[in-house]
Amino acid sequence: MPPILLAVDKTYPKGLMWFRRDLRVDDNAALYHALRACRQVVCVFVFDRAILDPLPRVDRRVEFIRESLVELEEELRALSGGLIVRHAHAIEEIPALAHSLDVQAVFANRDDEPDALARDAQVLGALANAGVSFYTYKDCTVFERDEVLNKTGQPYTVFTPYKRAWLAKVDAFFLKPYPVRSHADALAPPPAAHRTPVPSLEDLGFGRSNLSGLDIPTGSQGAAALFEDFFQRIDRYDAARNFPAVRGPSYLGVHLRFGTVSIRQLAGVAHQLFLQGDAGAAAWLGELIWREFHFQILVHFPHVHSGGESKSFRPAYDKIQWHHGKHADQLFEAWCQGRTGYPLVDAAMLQINQSGYMHNRLRMVVASFLCKDLGLDWRRGERYFALHLNDFELASNNGNWQWASSSGCDAQPWFRIFNPVTQSERFDPEGKFIRRYLPQLAGLSNAAIHAPWTASPVELEAAGIKLGETYPRPVVDHAEAREQTLRRYGAVRGADQPPLSGASARSPRRRRSAP
Repeated sequence: MPPILLAVDKTYPKGLMWFRRDLRVDDNAALYHALRACRQVVCVFVFDRAILDPLPRVDRRVEFIRESLVELEEELRALSGGLIVRHAHAIEEIPALAHSLDVQAVFANRDDEPDALARDAQVLGALANAGVSFYTYKDCTVFERDEVLNKTGQPYTVFTPYKRAWLAKVDAFFLKPYPVRSHADALAPPPAAHRTPVPSLEDLGFGRSNLSGLDIPTGSQGAAALFEDFFQRIDRYDAARNFPAVRGPSYLGVHLRFGTVSIRQLAGVAHQLFLQGDAGAAAWLGELIWREFHFQILVHFPHVHSGGESKSFRPAYDKIQWHHGKHADQLFEAWCQGRTGYPLVDAAMLQINQSGYMHNRLRMVVASFLCKDLGLDWRRGERYFALHLNDFELASNNGNWQWASSSGCDAQPWFRIFNPVTQSERFDPEGKFIRRYLPQLAGLSNAAIHAPWTASPVELEAAGIKLGETYPRPVVDHAEAREQTLRRYGAVRGADQPPLSGASARSPRRRRSAP
């Protein structure tokens, strides 16, 4: 691990600030320490080919980063600095830049994902061989690594006690912003040979996505606008967050992912309101703490994702016999394309496919459906989300999929299975969200839209729906799938099965046979 440097004024004549998942000036830990430690600081961002080359040639995240960099570069120039942007392999480019710029130290904020740690280890070695120091800092979480441990010095594997410990430890010191602008006079523009515009998407080998047409503002200014909007309704978050047709979430996930907003700022505001008894802020702060819980699980239990492969936190669950073969592939394709015949599941999958965003409640619903209705390996869904989510973070994605599949720490009990129809009736009661993404179902009543196979032939005809043609029939019977899942999990756990009588009467087969 690169060493930690306490800010000592002007230790080095020149330093290099390496931006990664921290695309902002204000309250940036590494940038603050670089400015304190160096008489001159040059800034760089590398579009790392190790990350970009495997991606599809249209990716909203690459476009989000590119647009955010344009704003970042302008802000740095306004402070008499600038930004070098490269499209290269970071493990080669950072040491090369350090040499060509004649810097004595490189500064960056930490990233604890396995590939990032491996990259940083290689960069550290190359810089050390050249006599250049490499310093990294905590910036994307309030607490990291070993900062929140239990009384025996071990990491928490259950969220609630972790949350209690997190709340007991947090104070003004940990939430205090870094006063970057007070030291911005150390920013230096790149040398003339390195002054090039932020490359276009085409220069990077990517085409434009539909990002500009979505309600996803980029950069620090975009994050600030979203947070200001959310602040006006944060007190209602606990009540509104579960309803996908309501503007309940903060929509700041992608900004947290790429650091266009400071976690200290967000947690600081939420914590202050929490102390004042704001239930909405308390619920949202809990979500931020869940994010940090997943980060520390990834650090302390790297087997959950190593070597590019995810494994169950609880190894016994890797013995589950998931469906395989041609039919399983067809079920997975139906799930991916929003053709399962369950409207809430399908609308959610269309949302992610069209926008790169999925409502948090729906992430749980579609994940449960993949694992426990379709009987497919949760890792298939994990990979799909990793490819399509704008706010994809390895730790949270892995942790949440393991929660849904009951294979993770503090996961949903294996015998609890979301009923996609009940979830739809409860959280989209008027079918507003479904109608937004499945307009072919718009003519159905609020009662029938959650389970079109329950509608009478007269209602289906009046709505212009032919099951199996204009909208698919359910690919599985929920009640039957539930029974199979209980047997599948029960066999692995060697546990007695809970009674099967709790299966919902809203399964397709039962409702089709009803008069």
